[in-house]
Amino acid sequence: MNPVPTTCPVCHEKLTVRKLQCRNCDTSIEGHFELGLLGNLNPDQLIFIETFIRCEGKLNRVEKVLGMSYPTLRARLTEIIRTMDSQVDPERELVSDEERHRILDDLANGRISSAEAARFLEGESSLTEA
Repeated sequence: MNPVPTTCPVCHEKLTVRKLQCRNCDTSIEGHFELGLLGNLNPDQLIFIETFIRCEGKLNRVEKVLGMSYPTLRARLTEIIRTMDSQVDPERELVSDEERHRILDDLANGRISSAEAARFLEGESSLTEA
């Protein structure tokens, strides 16, 4: 099965899902469905995220699995976060680049959990408050 395209090949706008269908019983549901924050990531970004999750958010393990340097991994992760941030409510206050780097460093060094990092990156609280 092919991956779901997320952008229009003609105008490059974001695509929405209009129909869901069960392969087992052939039930169909029609409407307008969003793919969520991960829906706009490209295939390489999705592979990175899958690997990141399997490695429990430990960039040193991701380094070994993907054979990439730590700075390259940080750049990829920052790119993915920015892609996801562009889909979030623009009124919502997000963390600064400096704070994001501190959070990712703390995550990579095991000072915070991936759940804490996610919460910090979403701007729900900051490392200075923790």
